[in-house]
Amino acid sequence: MIILGLDPGLGTTGWGVIAADGNRLSHIANGHIRTDAATPLPQRLVTLHAALTDLLLQHRPDGAAVEEVFVNANPRSTLKLGQARGVALLAAATSGLTLGEYAPTLVKKAVVGTGGAEKAQVHAMVARLLPGAKIAGADAADALAVAITHAHHLASARALSRR
Repeated sequence: MIILGLDPGLGTTGWGVIAADGNRLSHIANGHIRTDAATPLPQRLVTLHAALTDLLLQHRPDGAAVEEVFVNANPRSTLKLGQARGVALLAAATSGLTLGEYAPTLVKKAVVGTGGAEKAQVHAMVARLLPGAKIAGADAADALAVAITHAHHLASARALSRR
């Protein structure tokens, strides 16, 4: 199963694609999509949607997962993050993908073992779980962590359904 993980953001959206075969995970690709802060918001959202659509067409994932929005101290930042997340959800849903949504604490717990893990711990575990992967930065590492979380949850659901 090919899984696309997304860490949405208006300025930078991280993405990661993994293959899951039971409990075995392997890295396929990762990167980030950047939008220009000087560009009007609607055009930035169009740019993000077009890039996500291209990713979906290129990698043809079987499923996708998106990190849920956390509330910032700055409501404007939270709103912009929510808009970028909405575009990510739209792109995946219009491609007909089954979509998982995970809170940041759940992603940390799935990858590191504790919901209070630091970002550095998450990134180190992603590198360990996907040996040899050249990770394109923090946003891409976060997206890969989301994809890994989705793979674990799908594997758990399959195991439960066999009982």
